Amino acid sequence: MPSSNRIDVSVWSDLTQVETRRSFALLGLGAVVGLVLAGYALFTARGTSTLVVPAEDVALVNQQPISRVDYLVLLQTQYGDDASHATREQQQKILNDMIREELFVQRGKELDVASTDPDVRSALVAAVEMQIAESVITARPTEATLQSYFTAHQERYASEGVMTVRDFVFPATQKHALEEMLETLKAGPPAPALLAQLQGKPSGKAEDEEFYFAAKIHLGDRLFDVAKMLPDGALSPTVQLEDGIHVLYMEKNKLPVPYTYAMARDQVLTDYRRESIAHLNTGDESFLRKRANILIADDLR
Repeated sequence: MPSSNRIDVSVWSDLTQVETRRSFALLGLGAVVGLVLAGYALFTARGTSTLVVPAEDVALVNQQPISRVDYLVLLQTQYGDDASHATREQQQKILNDMIREELFVQRGKELDVASTDPDVRSALVAAVEMQIAESVITARPTEATLQSYFTAHQERYASEGVMTVRDFVFPATQKHALEEMLETLKAGPPAPALLAQLQGKPSGKAEDEEFYFAAKIHLGDRLFDVAKMLPDGALSPTVQLEDGIHVLYMEKNKLPVPYTYAMARDQVLTDYRRESIAHLNTGDESFLRKRANILIADDLR
């Protein structure tokens, strides 16, 4: 019995030593595999120096990738063929053009062309503005949002008014006599004899049929605000300006006709997006100003 026990202990000891060696071997193998995978990931990751071109790219120029997707798009655009049908010369031409572009872009960065060339600066500003606007351009506002915007700005959405108005100007010294004349005349243009008597004359600011926006330019804001309220055949009250006293005679006034939401929807969508983009641009500019160190010359503060 004692002899049998010694044999059992010996066998158990041998088995334990085998399991220990096996465990260390497996641990060592796992460590080696881990190091290999870590090294591969390290040397193929973006931003690291590598001699292997990633599958998603067609080339690396100073470690800057040239996208395979961009390459295929350019190949299709220029030759109308995909990679499987394009000739070797066509493929090389596209690849060389993309490499050349990348080389020149990198050289432009080295020379800091963006800070001196006005075209490049404008392109950079436009690119940033487009990036800011991207979320608005691709978003689809709900009908309720557009309807609310339409209601808040309904005065914008109407047909263009048209008017034919005549503007007469008189010396400031004739103001009293002119107001008495208007009380009796009531309607119709001032007669030539009356104009001569009160030293009045056409101002030449507006005589032909014009859209409201053109009449506003020619008459100016004050006279236009009076004119647009006049019915056909009416004379306006006197309006004193720097060049004298003005009286308007409205021959024809076709008022703007408001559009319904359905008629104006496309323009509403355009206006909504434009204002949303302007709001985002203002917000981004404010953020950039806050984080920037801006020094302004004393004479321009």
